[in-house]
Amino acid sequence: MAVPAARPQTTLEVPADIQSVYANLVRIAHSPADLVFDFAHLLPGETKARVGARILMSPLSAKLLYRALGENLARYEAAFGEITMPTSTLADHLFKPFQQPPEEGKS
Repeated sequence: MAVPAARPQTTLEVPADIQSVYANLVRIAHSPADLVFDFAHLLPGETKARVGARILMSPLSAKLLYRALGENLARYEAAFGEITMPTSTLADHLFKPFQQPPEEGKS
């Protein structure tokens, strides 16, 4: 029986000047050949979110990402506890009207 060849380890090079983008919203579109992920940050009380990064993937790469996300979320929850989902819909959670915190001394 043949032993599978060891896969070479991939090294990622991260440029020193890379910009990090925080996203709490993603729009996903697809064609037969690609999936497009537009990552954006929506501020409370705002109705517009500016796309900060657009990632295009093949369907196979997207499915592998889906699998990797599931595995990493399971490890995260094993280490830090279950991530609870809001009981409202995702749209209700993301797009609810912004509530100003009460000013001190006022009810």
